Amino acid sequence: MIVCASSARQPACLGACDALHGRSMPSKAGCAPAMVLTRLYIRCFLCLALWALGAPAFAGGQEEPELGRLLQQALSESNCFEDKFTEQVWRAAMQPKLEKLVKDPHERDEILHHVYCESQRLDLPPGLVMAVIDVESRFDRWAVSSAGAVGLMQIMPFWPRQLGMTNQELVRIPHNIRMGCTILKFYLDREKGDYTRALARYNGSVGRRTYSDLVLVRLANRWQFQ
Repeated sequence: MIVCASSARQPACLGACDALHGRSMPSKAGCAPAMVLTRLYIRCFLCLALWALGAPAFAGGQEEPELGRLLQQALSESNCFEDKFTEQVWRAAMQPKLEKLVKDPHERDEILHHVYCESQRLDLPPGLVMAVIDVESRFDRWAVSSAGAVGLMQIMPFWPRQLGMTNQELVRIPHNIRMGCTILKFYLDREKGDYTRALARYNGSVGRRTYSDLVLVRLANRWQFQ
């Protein structure tokens, strides 16, 4: 963690690599520059190690040729159709819940917009997407798991290499949510709408209900949207 006088949340892991390339250097107010650079290098190194070592861990959960083609197609598509009125209803229902977890209002709005947008594009329940994000990353777009999965919906790090993306793109809210929703839809279609089995495939835990049950309980208790 970068120690600053400001209490604002600083981006973790991949944000450090961006900073070292001059893309998104955190504010230096209240920080010791030498300490900042040292810690950034350490964080960037650890992040890259996670990318390299963690990639194979849950590969069975996402690495499939057909899914790769669907992701490539999804990333090349234009923005989805927006129903302004329904999206306003969606935002009004979700904002009070999400503001407890995401303090930045711009980031909060971006998450809600893209979750709703991608859910409409793929005919997914938006509340289910929110529940998946809640369980996977607790709405931290900089989250990196021990398996190397990245971002809001914990996308596996082999996808940028296969799809011609940069690692930095994987933590961008629009890209991560579009990819995560495409993967979730792929498994829901494969399992003919069976949430329990599709969620287990998304998580790479087929044959176990722990993850699926956690997401479904979070959906019922917090993110249900009619």
